Amino acid sequence: MQFQIRIQAGERLALRDPEDTTLGRNIVRQGLVLMHQLGFEHFTFKKLAEAINTTEASIYRYFENKHRLLLYILTWYWNYLEYLVVFTLQNLQDPEQKIKKVIELLVNELPDEMDQSGLDKQALYHIVIAESSKVYLTREVEEINKNQLFKPYKDLCARIATLFQEYNPAYPYPHSLASTVVETAHFQYFFMKHLPRLTDFNTDPKVSNIEAFLENLVFSAIRK
Repeated sequence: MQFQIRIQAGERLALRDPEDTTLGRNIVRQGLVLMHQLGFEHFTFKKLAEAINTTEASIYRYFENKHRLLLYILTWYWNYLEYLVVFTLQNLQDPEQKIKKVIELLVNELPDEMDQSGLDKQALYHIVIAESSKVYLTREVEEINKNQLFKPYKDLCARIATLFQEYNPAYPYPHSLASTVVETAHFQYFFMKHLPRLTDFNTDPKVSNIEAFLENLVFSAIRK
């Protein structure tokens, strides 16, 4: 089974829907790769324009700035991840198994075989790890939120919170735990790779260890 995520890009996210043109699709796909290679701080539209043989002005017709491009890329990720959660859990009945499966999805790269977008999933995974918090750790966060640009991220966290409530309806902090688990999955991977003394995985740096840690964290909190 294959599918393709299509973001409904209102003008607050993208000035023009990049999926409507070859140039727009190239901006997103090559922008993703270049942002991964350079890092968000060193990524510029000038460098992207040179990489895809176009002009900066052409890129600005699609995205107001690089922050909006990053937010667009992450919106695609959150939408895809929520779809995978729904698809993966549809035949599971046990709440504990559902939660473990979601944690597994959070800590691993997105599968490539189900998607036709052409986005580099490995580059996307590392952008999510290293750059995702930068879309809301900004002075403009309330204005961005007012325009509902964080809705896909909120929807994913709300869906995870529902699983915690299904496991233990009396647990009082399902939404706080859901957002904590999502962010911790990213931070612990980043720390494991770059600041290993902030983790317990410096002698055995494997994603499976982060998965085990998150399972321990979640079930220690929500177990009846």
